[in-house]
Amino acid sequence: MAAFLYRMGRTAFRRRWLVTLLWVVILGCVGLGAAKAPAAGDDGTSFMPGIEAQRAFDLIGERFPGSDANGANARVVFIAPDGEKVTAEENRAAIDELVSTVADDAQVDSAVDPFKAHAVSEDASTAYATVDYEVKADDLSDASKDSLEKAVDQAREAGLTVEVGGTALASQPAAGGSAEAIGIALAAVVLLITFGSLAAAGLPLLTAVIGVGVSMCAILALGSALGLSMTTGTLASMLGLAVGIDYALFVVSRYREERTHGHDPREAAGLAVGAAGSAVVFAGLTVIIALAGLAVVGVPMLTKMGVCAAGAVAVGVLVALTLVPALLGMWPNAVLSRKVRKPGKRGGGRRFGIAGSGGTRWARFVLRRPVAVLLLGVAGLGALALPAAQLEMGMPGDEAKPASTTERRAYDALAAGFGAGFNGPLTIVADVKGAADPRAAAATMAERIKDTEGVVSVTSPRLNEAGDAALFSAVPAAGPNEEATKGIVRTIRAERPGLEAETGTTFEVTGSTAMNIDVAQALQEALVPYLSVIVLLSLLLLLIVFRSVLVPVKAALGFLLSVLASLGAVVAVFQWGWGAGLLGVEQTGPIMSLMPIFLVGIVFGLAMDYEVFLVARIREAYVHGERPGQAVVSGFRHSARVVVAAAVIMMAVFSGFIASGESMIKTIGFGLAVAVLFDAFVVRMALVPAVLALLGDKAWWLPRWLDKALPRVDVEGSALTSQREASAATGVETHTREPARAA
Repeated sequence: MAAFLYRMGRTAFRRRWLVTLLWVVILGCVGLGAAKAPAAGDDGTSFMPGIEAQRAFDLIGERFPGSDANGANARVVFIAPDGEKVTAEENRAAIDELVSTVADDAQVDSAVDPFKAHAVSEDASTAYATVDYEVKADDLSDASKDSLEKAVDQAREAGLTVEVGGTALASQPAAGGSAEAIGIALAAVVLLITFGSLAAAGLPLLTAVIGVGVSMCAILALGSALGLSMTTGTLASMLGLAVGIDYALFVVSRYREERTHGHDPREAAGLAVGAAGSAVVFAGLTVIIALAGLAVVGVPMLTKMGVCAAGAVAVGVLVALTLVPALLGMWPNAVLSRKVRKPGKRGGGRRFGIAGSGGTRWARFVLRRPVAVLLLGVAGLGALALPAAQLEMGMPGDEAKPASTTERRAYDALAAGFGAGFNGPLTIVADVKGAADPRAAAATMAERIKDTEGVVSVTSPRLNEAGDAALFSAVPAAGPNEEATKGIVRTIRAERPGLEAETGTTFEVTGSTAMNIDVAQALQEALVPYLSVIVLLSLLLLLIVFRSVLVPVKAALGFLLSVLASLGAVVAVFQWGWGAGLLGVEQTGPIMSLMPIFLVGIVFGLAMDYEVFLVARIREAYVHGERPGQAVVSGFRHSARVVVAAAVIMMAVFSGFIASGESMIKTIGFGLAVAVLFDAFVVRMALVPAVLALLGDKAWWLPRWLDKALPRVDVEGSALTSQREASAATGVETHTREPARAA
């Protein structure tokens, strides 16, 4: 592996203009494809096939043509001025005018008058009108939105307070461009501090942006054919940028190191790609395994996001192995620090801060106190992980939005006027085609469900035109994310056999509340299989890379510690509210159902990144004859500073999303940032050297039979070193030196 990559690096350096032109052509082709490709539409894939709430949605779409269970909706809430009632003549006239105006819109399926639907609070201070559209929120025309907004403004001019909930006018989360810009700016500062050279700081940024550009344009170009979208590519953009910078950072850092050892530019590029490139390849593979493993979860959207992100990581690896050495060939000295570029300053690593680095001092500190560092690190992460045991998963809705949004104000007004359950009604769809009297069967079913403890009210069943399906809603007393509401859903479903026997019909429960409950349960059940798949595959990969039984096991256990600690931090802030105000979190509650899966997958891949980069240098020193303790010091001497810089860059990219006004994005950004913090600085920089110090030579133990069975990938470059030493001994020059050109 190392010898092959060595030749690849030297070839890319020598053929720099051809390699650079090739990447420019690739970017141009996929960019043109993205510009010419039709916009990606809805591919009709269910969010999570197999769960009851999704089956019910599909049944509604099948039996009630013209109405989409996932169609846009608006719940317009009217609040009378203090001392007045919505039933007053002037207020009622304004409400009737709004309903009739909205009902005339071409995309509106129905607009229900609150006075006819008994949607008026007991004190008559509040009322609401429900507007259902025939199309999804993304397909809602600007004309339809304008019509609703103008009608709302007219009602407000009449003196009513009017707020709008639902999906029709829902505020969309801010585009990720600002967050990514913040991440790139912070990454530039970190790279400049790390390298002390504008060129060295700019090269990883440039190549990462090119890699992300290729990936995102490819996603857009294939969007219509494969059902991809910009939302699908969000994870690809975020991870592609983060790993693209990191992988280029490791190659450039190794190039600078080889130049200080006296190698000419082309040889240094070959050695950098041969050594650091091997770590890049296997680090990238671990991330790809973690992302592609999202297919195990069974959510089509997650599968697409994982595959797209895995593709972006693969592009990042290829860019680091080819474009980076090509650009180094164009400016071979520009990436070096001014101190190294001065005549007579090549070589002598100690003079350039390598031998006496902070990483060396830290490694020696840990080696003197391995037990204390290990116990303190495990105890600290264990304490942070404790809140994770109280994790509650759900899907935050309008209640989690800032109070400045009309959706949040509508939610609060409905809760105050009608009870918390009005914000999370349950939708029941009954298949009544087997009943002798479908209407009577549906009425009986609705009456029985109304008698369920905790159900406040049930609407009259509405039959479809064919008369083989009925649709009605049940309003629980508790809020959408409360445990009592989950109990009501379970109770209604438990009563199904008796109701089916009595009425000769069957029914299923759906709606946003039931969907959130089912999704959370399904994802919770999928977490263990998903974790098992990616851990086992990555353990096998690390076993091949490090040729050790204990090092991969240590890596996996360290990952579990860091991911549990980060989940605990997320629960403490976003569920319990500890320090929530500092992050601008206005409403705490259940953690987004997709969050644990995202966190496990992404953090596992990134954690293995740091493991490969750090331990590969330690193993390289050990294989080349150093004692276990000294190998740890050597590994930290060469890689600690770069790993720290890479982790800080990751944290910068992810932290940019904490500023988002959208609770879900804020949670993801915070969770990933603290996960990188725990894994890079506690697990990899503290626990790894402590464990290796305690294990000594045993850390690299591998049964002889397994050693023979495993393929040899030579990530530490032993074959490359032997080949170069043999060439030097025989006097045969295996490469052509090129004079260093001025930057």
